[in-house]
Amino acid sequence: MTCLVHSTSLLEEYSVKESLPDYSRLSYTERMRCFGEAIDEIGNKVQAEIGEVDVARLCRLNRFSRSMEVVGRVLLHFSFEPITFLVGVGALWIHKQLQATEIGHTVLHGVYDHLEGPEHLRSKTFSWDAPIHEESWRQGHNIEHHHFTNVAGKDPDMNFGPARLTERTPHKWFHHLQFPFLIAILAPNFTFFINLHFTGLNDIYFGNGLADERRGKTDRSWKVIREAHLTALRKFAPYYFKNYLFFPMLAGVMFWNIWMFWKVLLGNWMAETLRDIYSAATIYCGHTGEDVADFPQGTKARGKGEWYAMQVAATNNFEVSRPISILCGGLDRQIEHHLFLKLPPERLREIAPEVRALCNQYGVTYRTDTWWNSLKKALHHMRNLSVCELGRASV
Repeated sequence: MTCLVHSTSLLEEYSVKESLPDYSRLSYTERMRCFGEAIDEIGNKVQAEIGEVDVARLCRLNRFSRSMEVVGRVLLHFSFEPITFLVGVGALWIHKQLQATEIGHTVLHGVYDHLEGPEHLRSKTFSWDAPIHEESWRQGHNIEHHHFTNVAGKDPDMNFGPARLTERTPHKWFHHLQFPFLIAILAPNFTFFINLHFTGLNDIYFGNGLADERRGKTDRSWKVIREAHLTALRKFAPYYFKNYLFFPMLAGVMFWNIWMFWKVLLGNWMAETLRDIYSAATIYCGHTGEDVADFPQGTKARGKGEWYAMQVAATNNFEVSRPISILCGGLDRQIEHHLFLKLPPERLREIAPEVRALCNQYGVTYRTDTWWNSLKKALHHMRNLSVCELGRASV
């Protein structure tokens, strides 16, 4: 049975520590109000500064990405030895990684919609070089995930088909198999499964892990099933045709050599797999771990400040160099991203120290670690969830 609860006790457990001396006289409610106002002040200040510089940076990065695609595809077509072939794979991976993260993820959040710039870099018209249906992703990610982060029954990323990513998902027999699935199958095909997830096919075929299977995208009517398949195929068909048939066939015809077909096919598959593994390693860290808060069904924040605190409590950051951060799409600054959905990644990197200081000032736990340690903790938690029910197995 769904119960309507407030998040105060959960936040006190997961994220809100004793106040620092300057705020020891403030009540919890007053502290959350002040915290919310301080976060808004940062966001309003930076939002007012966004303009031509940010659009120009995006356009430069997009041109670089496209140039890497050209370099990668040319080298894959004309390489006759391993070194240039591997360089081609690397260049094509950089293009695909940038398109999926620093460029695509940011554009589809509508960060640049209100700014003058190229029409193809607006959220409603952007088509990213990834096999994920844009409108389905915007609905499931921008609206559902970001508004209800780690709230059971509301956040679709907590109920990823057959995977068990939280103790609030009831443990079933097949969850014993999930850890090798997450490592050996899902990670190398991450964007493929993301499309299944947001178009609803995961839920249709595997359920959503909730005790009440009627929640989520689990309507088994013919109309819903047909539309989910057609939506997924709108991205799958042209995308995989281009990468796994058109370019390999082009190479085979150009050289009248079937070996060239298989070589280009292998190179495209390697670039795809690199992007998917890198993206999975980035996203696994975002909201998973024993010390990351998740909330029962019905949890609602009392005010904007508490909602911000819930976002921080349910999110991890990790520390990497700036080039690696760009390839992560700024999701190493996941806390800042959840607080400021309409800020470009470069702005998130700039304000991260200020946000961290505010969290410390108001007693809100700000989690960050090395990428490797964050990933280890996330994988360790996923493995534990696969083998035992742990403490909160019901919703």
